[in-house]
Amino acid sequence: MEFPDNKRYFRIGEVSRIIGVEPYVLRYWESEFPQVRPSRADSNQRTYQKKDLEIIMEIKRLLYEERMTIEGAKRKLKQKISTDEKKGIELVQELKMELQEIIELLT
Repeated sequence: MEFPDNKRYFRIGEVSRIIGVEPYVLRYWESEFPQVRPSRADSNQRTYQKKDLEIIMEIKRLLYEERMTIEGAKRKLKQKISTDEKKGIELVQELKMELQEIIELLT
């Protein structure tokens, strides 16, 4: 699913239409999944970013397509995020090593 490129923030009604679930479902998922934490605008309305929409799409996939329970989806999402964090740390370490090699070549 494509998200509009020209927007950085989305209100709950927009997210509801993009994702294809009712706003009350999004509010429920927010209470169940700590990864979904939209910020609040000055008007106290929820504002979601694209990264939030990606997480919500994954939650919807796990619940609706994979037919997981809420608890199963929580575990799977936590594993996925943990794996993504590990990959990010490994990438940073590789970049540091490469930069160190470049510095040694230049000196």
